[in-house]
Amino acid sequence: METGQPEETRDHSSARLFAVDALRGLIIVFMALDHANMFIAHKHSPGEYWGSGFPIYYDSLAFMTRFVTHLSAPGFFFLMGVGMLLFADARQKRGWGKWAMIRHFLIRGAVLIAIQVLVVNRAWELSGDGWPTIYIGVLFALGSAMILSSLLLWLKPIYLLLIAVVLIIGTEFLVPAPELWGTFQFSSPNDYIKAVWIFPSGNANLWSNYPILPWLELVVFGILFGHWIRRDQKQAYSSAWKIGIGLLLAFLVIRWLDGFGNILPRMGNTWIDYLNLVKYPPSMTFTLLTMGLNLILLGLLAKANEKLQIFFYPLVVYGRAPLFFYVVHLFLYAGLGLWLAPEGTSLVSMYPYWLLGLLILFPVCLLYGRLKQHPPANRVLRFL
Repeated sequence: METGQPEETRDHSSARLFAVDALRGLIIVFMALDHANMFIAHKHSPGEYWGSGFPIYYDSLAFMTRFVTHLSAPGFFFLMGVGMLLFADARQKRGWGKWAMIRHFLIRGAVLIAIQVLVVNRAWELSGDGWPTIYIGVLFALGSAMILSSLLLWLKPIYLLLIAVVLIIGTEFLVPAPELWGTFQFSSPNDYIKAVWIFPSGNANLWSNYPILPWLELVVFGILFGHWIRRDQKQAYSSAWKIGIGLLLAFLVIRWLDGFGNILPRMGNTWIDYLNLVKYPPSMTFTLLTMGLNLILLGLLAKANEKLQIFFYPLVVYGRAPLFFYVVHLFLYAGLGLWLAPEGTSLVSMYPYWLLGLLILFPVCLLYGRLKQHPPANRVLRFL
C-alpha cells in the first residue's frame, strides 16, 4: 500500500498529516480483517464481479465483516494520490525538477508492480484456491496508476476534477453486459489488454481483479484533494465530510434508480441488497458509497484533539508503514491459518486471530517506521 507521502513533512506538519495517516491506518485494519477472514475462517466473499452475480449473505455479521473492508481499496488509491501531491510539493521546495519527481514515481510504481508479481502473489498461493500464473492485484494497479498519474501532478485542479469525472462515468460504459461473463476466450492479446486495463477477467495464465483505468479516477481525485490540503488544510478537511455526505446522497439516488451506475441490478430490497455492490470493477455506486464514508471519516479524524490523537496512535503507526504492513500481514495470516486453523474457523472465532495479527504487527511496524526515518536506510526504504 503505497503512500507517496514525503517523510520530512511528518516532522514539520504532523497536525496536517495525522488525519491522512490515521485514515490509512484504519482502512489497513479493515483490510487485515478481510484477509484474516480469507486465510483463517476460509469464509472470504467469492467476489462482487461485473457478471458473476452478488455473493449471498445469510446473516448481518457475515455481510458487515465484508462490507467494512470495502473502504480499503478506494481509500488506498485516494490517499496515494494525496500523498503523491504532498510529496511533489515538498520535493519542489527542496529544488527537485519536474522530471526528477516523475522518475521517482516511475521507480516507485515499478517497485509496487514487482512486489505484486514476485512476492505478494506467492502469499495468495498459500490460500490453496488455485491462483493463476500471473495475478493482477491491488499493488499492480496502484503501481500502474502511480506511473500514469505522475504525469498529472502539474495540472490545474479544474482539469483534475474533469479527468476524475470522465473516468468515473466513462469506465462505466466500458464494462461488458453481464451475460458475457465467462465467454472471453483469451485467444488474442487484445483480450489480455482489456483484462489489465478495463474490466476483471482472465484464465489460468492471467487473472485481473484490479484493472487500471477504473481505479485511476480515485488517484486523480486524491491529487486534487492534495491541492486543497496544500492551499488550506483546515478548509480541505472541513470540506471532506461535506463532500462525503454529498457522495452518499448521490449513491442513494443512483442505487434506488437501479440503472446506470450499478453495473448489476439489486437482488432484492433488503438493506443488504442495497449495500451489496459490484466492486470488480468498482461500480459508480461502489465508489460513491465507499469514498463518501472515507471522506466523512477523514473529516472526523481531522477534528481529533490531542487526547484522541493519542488514542488513535496505533492507526497512525500502521498508516505510516502501509506497504510493509500489507506484505507482512499476508504471510502472517496465511501462516496463522495453516498453523492454528488448517480446517478453518467460524466467523466469530476468526476475530481473535485478526486481533492477534494486529498486536503482532504493531511493534514491527513501529520499528520499521522509525528505521525508515533515518539514513542510510531511508534512501532505499523510501521506495517501499
